[in-house]
Amino acid sequence: MKPTLLILAAGMGSRYGGLKQMDEIGPGGETIIDFSVYDAIESGFEKVVFVIRKSFAEPFKARFEPLLEGRIKTEYVYQELDDLPAGFTLPEGREKPWGTGHAILMAKNVIHEPFAIINADDFYGRAAYQQVYEFATQSEAQNEYAMVGYSLDNTLSEFGTVSRGVCDTDEKGNLVHIVERTKIGIENGAIYYYEDDSKTPLTGKESVSMNFWAFKPSFFTHLENQFVDFLKAKGTELKSEFYFNAVADKLIKSGTATTKVIKTDSPWFGVTYQEDKPMVQDKIQKLINKGVYQAPLWE
Repeated sequence: MKPTLLILAAGMGSRYGGLKQMDEIGPGGETIIDFSVYDAIESGFEKVVFVIRKSFAEPFKARFEPLLEGRIKTEYVYQELDDLPAGFTLPEGREKPWGTGHAILMAKNVIHEPFAIINADDFYGRAAYQQVYEFATQSEAQNEYAMVGYSLDNTLSEFGTVSRGVCDTDEKGNLVHIVERTKIGIENGAIYYYEDDSKTPLTGKESVSMNFWAFKPSFFTHLENQFVDFLKAKGTELKSEFYFNAVADKLIKSGTATTKVIKTDSPWFGVTYQEDKPMVQDKIQKLINKGVYQAPLWE
């Protein structure tokens, strides 16, 4: 059974200053989503599901549907604040989305096969899609998941420090836990993570999570159960978030599921701020110059 690609595109882009899911990055007006879906198609994916907001559904569909029609099956699901399990209501004053775990849960009724999830505003590289496709089509156990582990030195920013989840694996290459390093940067050519008043060197070859994971449909049940627990504990808070990787972490530590770390040399880059855009455009152009992509992309 061929896997589906689930793209988390409901974020509003407050730090970016606009709807970055629709921002043109490529020379032909392509968005990062265009390159992601193109790489998924080239790697064998046959369906893409977009998690979006109803408020921008019309322009979003108008932008992507004409390009993707006939190339890959598309579905749309909506992440809305009031889409909660029975017995729970939206707390007054809450404006912040419920988080990535809630976003993935919105797709439970349209995905019944192995699936991969990605961020809409991150470029992951075709090799990573090929590796995930291979895992998803060969792994049969419903409790076996996977995460793409990017080499830390392929994810750093020349504009300042970054926050990364550094992965710790066992002898089988399965994820044990992720250590969040909130301040990693380059200093005089060396890589460090900074904590309080100290700095600790890193090799740059550590595997880090960039939110490219592969799951089986069983994951939706775990999400549902843990989302209820989350709402009981934090549902009245205005800014609490339900993260899918926290759910995966609990499943790993309880022995309920395993997560294989797929190490990749694929390049990663993304746009968090407007200042990131020229760098991303330059990297896309270099890939076009190498013949990885054609311009325009959807000829």
